[in-house]
Amino acid sequence: MLELLRQPWPWYTSGIVIAFIMVLLLFFGKSFGFSSNLRTICSACGAGKTVKFFDFDWRSQTWNLLFLVGAIIGGFIASEFLSNGEAVQISEATIRDLQQLGISSPDGMQPEEIFSLSAAFSLKGFLILLLGGFAIGFGSRYAGGCTSGHAISGISNLQLPSLIAVIGFFIGGLITTFVLLPLIF
Repeated sequence: MLELLRQPWPWYTSGIVIAFIMVLLLFFGKSFGFSSNLRTICSACGAGKTVKFFDFDWRSQTWNLLFLVGAIIGGFIASEFLSNGEAVQISEATIRDLQQLGISSPDGMQPEEIFSLSAAFSLKGFLILLLGGFAIGFGSRYAGGCTSGHAISGISNLQLPSLIAVIGFFIGGLITTFVLLPLIF
């Protein structure tokens, strides 16, 4: 069984699992979204006493916090116990594109130039993390949810605002990839 878990799985496996989870969530009247966990955590810590946005019954979102904890634990288990230590397999075209930006192909899961402690504590890395975190936080609040919430939950509920948000996410991703990343790196 362990050997089966260590093998790369077909791409469609995640789609089947996501569809199964969505059917369960719809059955129980829940909607999926990762960014709502920040609001839940802030509310649980007492932020609702000073900011009205955080004043709600956070206990009703405990299931979503368990999903967050499960994602963290699952990532740790996969990284520590199911990984064979090989570098992530990416296409040659992606490697060439990264090299044009001055980023080497990853020796592990992520390129060291972006995802190492030394990169994070450099001025450029710190500013990228700060501005990126602000953009994600502001964007998910402004859009009324995150990419996973809109793309998975919203579209499966046939919500037009979620479809518009997802189209915007893709446009933003293309602009970032072809305009901003070459400027930053």
